[in-house]
Amino acid sequence: MTNFNVPTRNEVSAENQKIFDSLQKAVGFVPNIYATMATSDNALKNFLDFANSKSSLKTKEKEVINLAVSELNQCQYCLSAHTAIASMNGFNAEQIKEIRSGRATFEPKLDTLAQLSRNISENRGATNSEILSAFFAAGWTKENLMDVINQVGEITITNYLHRTTEVAVDFPAAEAL
Repeated sequence: MTNFNVPTRNEVSAENQKIFDSLQKAVGFVPNIYATMATSDNALKNFLDFANSKSSLKTKEKEVINLAVSELNQCQYCLSAHTAIASMNGFNAEQIKEIRSGRATFEPKLDTLAQLSRNISENRGATNSEILSAFFAAGWTKENLMDVINQVGEITITNYLHRTTEVAVDFPAAEAL
């Protein structure tokens, strides 16, 4: 496999340097997954525009999707990053582990979200009709469904990026299930 080095600020375009500066200010560091995207003059900005676009989903709901899909895709980087983010958003360690398995029995509405997200990813969009019906029965809307599909796509991008490049994980390691 080709060795992917994480570029430093001085090794990326001027436009990406501005993004690095913004990330440094907002997050306190430039996550390796984002720095790796900066190998392209366009990928990092395009991804962040997509990731920061408006959604009907709350941050906590997005983390359910991120964890369920990242576990399915076996992305250690994203599992580590989103375990930390989910914890900051009020999930405890046991809840995070359950979400990673594609369930959230501690909150029925989130349970349908976790199941749907995993099912969409696992079946490449050929979603199980019973899981989809349960999602709507739990109070989710068609708008929410569109935003769930977008979020599955977003996390899949970073899952695939890490699985391909294997850049170093710069978040506390997520425990194996």
